[in-house]
Amino acid sequence: MAGFALAKYRFRGREAIFNVILASVLIPAPMFALPLFLLLAELRLTDTYWAVLLPSFVSPFGVYLSRIYASASVPDELLEAARIDGAGERRTFFRIALPVMAPALVTIFLFQFVSVWNNYLLPALMINDASKLPVTVGLVQWRSEFANGVPPMLPITGAFVSLVPLLVAFLALQRFWRSGLTAGAVK
Repeated sequence: MAGFALAKYRFRGREAIFNVILASVLIPAPMFALPLFLLLAELRLTDTYWAVLLPSFVSPFGVYLSRIYASASVPDELLEAARIDGAGERRTFFRIALPVMAPALVTIFLFQFVSVWNNYLLPALMINDASKLPVTVGLVQWRSEFANGVPPMLPITGAFVSLVPLLVAFLALQRFWRSGLTAGAVK
């Protein structure tokens, strides 16, 4: 929604907001780990799944990508026609713009999914309960606890099996990319 609003609405400070979002893409994610820990500890959310999931809901790169895609693929004429037909802003976004932006949104979702799935630092910092740890942290801790007793191929096999959800997500969502390839082909 933020990317669409930054692409299609004219308001004071729009470029300043976009520049701040774009600048935040340049900050490495590990720099946010300690402030996030302190914030979520204050909210008593550490050692919960929310401590890992909530920070991933906000994606500056996702806002950037959706702004670029919305400005290129959602014609202003289409939005204006919806407004003339009596559709409000909410309905225009959900019925007109969102389906057109589906390839970009799927791309953003997959980037975030891979990022969360492969994240090591934030779950290792936020979660203490071993039963709640994600695969990445669990494999490293398992390997360190049983360093002498675990055959070397077992953690490698675990890492390979952990790729299955990523492959399923990519294969299940690739149809949205294929449909987006021809989005602007017909005038």
